[in-house]
Amino acid sequence: MKIIHISDIHLTIPGEPMGGLNPHKRFARALADVIAHHPDAARIIITGDLAHWGETRAYEALQHAIADLPVAVRLLIGNHDNRATFRSVFPEHPVDANGFVNHAETLNGVRFLYLDSVGEKTHAGHFCDLRRAWMREELAACERARVFLHHNPMPLGLPAEDQIALIEEDRGPFLELIRQYAGKIDYLHFGHVHAPIHGRLAGVSFASAPSTGNQSIPDLNESKLLKGAPLPPAYSVLLIDQNDTTIHQIPFAWDGPVITAGTAWNDWAKPEENAE
Repeated sequence: MKIIHISDIHLTIPGEPMGGLNPHKRFARALADVIAHHPDAARIIITGDLAHWGETRAYEALQHAIADLPVAVRLLIGNHDNRATFRSVFPEHPVDANGFVNHAETLNGVRFLYLDSVGEKTHAGHFCDLRRAWMREELAACERARVFLHHNPMPLGLPAEDQIALIEEDRGPFLELIRQYAGKIDYLHFGHVHAPIHGRLAGVSFASAPSTGNQSIPDLNESKLLKGAPLPPAYSVLLIDQNDTTIHQIPFAWDGPVITAGTAWNDWAKPEENAE
């Protein structure tokens, strides 16, 4: 099974830049690359920061962009999103009994959980008792699961970014939930940090996805300021085979030269004129 993981598209009102870039052009290019090279994907999952300022016209632009795609799309909200505005533009989008944008589906026998980790007027992540109860019920009822959310639910050793990770009050109970059901959770996937970061949490592997806009520059010493730059954007392709997962990072906007080479031993031989 192939899954496309896109994150942090930060759409604006069309025509307005974000971080000096055109987020709509970047997102459209990412989608075009997906459709050209991965039309066999089972899902495109976008893990939040759908709209940079949570505006209606930005969500309407997103709605238009994904309307006729041949691959089904799943949407999560992030700290830049406005839950009420999102729901007003996507009124049919599933939510849980408490109005959080928590939803789930089963693909190839695996329960995909899409979490709402958004707090009110804060960039840090929140996942309260009500949301954890929903997640616990889903995990208890399934045989295998794969979890997607916007915020990193653990510190990443990046002091500035860790200020806006899942808040400590919710982090501990979330960790206990992961630890309790670690045997059936195949992977944790998130965005938020605008960078590819991989590791394990309570025995469960995790991976973040880069942004289609600006990328973060990891600084393991900076404690206050987030650092970023218009580095090449990317999305992730997840290749899932039973319990095995392979993740590829796709630099969809690369315009430079592409060098090809064969795989035979002699294809990498030193040219004779330069040989000693």
